[in-house]
Amino acid sequence: MLKRITGELKQHAPFTSLGAATGIIFIIVIALGDFLPKITPASEEIFYVLHPTHVFLSALTTTSIYMKSEGHRLWKAVMVGITGSLGIATLSDCIIPYIGETLLGFEQGINIGFIEKPLLTNSAAFLGIAIGCWKQVTKFPHFGHVLISTWASLFHVIMALSVGAIINWFDIIAVFVFLFLAVWIPCCTSDIAYPLIFTGNSKESQFHHH
Repeated sequence: MLKRITGELKQHAPFTSLGAATGIIFIIVIALGDFLPKITPASEEIFYVLHPTHVFLSALTTTSIYMKSEGHRLWKAVMVGITGSLGIATLSDCIIPYIGETLLGFEQGINIGFIEKPLLTNSAAFLGIAIGCWKQVTKFPHFGHVLISTWASLFHVIMALSVGAIINWFDIIAVFVFLFLAVWIPCCTSDIAYPLIFTGNSKESQFHHH
């Protein structure tokens, strides 16, 4: 399992780097174009579109891979789906970006989706779990998943920027690093290994790359 995770993380690093790069390009454009005053007020609404979408995809694929391995344990599939989506998506989209924001001195409280927007975020998780239990969907373009997670993390960062904030090149490089880490380790590890921990089956794969 450890060898597989290590190999998959190496394979997914280019996807994650490219996804993080799209976020940095966006940051540069809004900084140089002085678009931050227009983007920041809408950043929370955008975050709460991207984050629940990420939760839904995580719940769907995590539940699907578990059901393919041990479909007779429905209650366990639900628990794996809940923890694998709400837990890991929160780590990826909220907690790691918040750590980066704190280190960079951005003033912003941590936004935990399933606490602040419980109906929206938890409904996304349970919808993904329900579909995963009903019809196991394990094929999804990994780059699409990376982009959604990256941009959810990015807009968590943008929420922390005050209107009129000045972004320097050190901030941009640091944001890139935290976007990469926020997606690479939590998302890729959860998509590959998390449900398999509960099944003992290391041969199944959640994502097929297209």
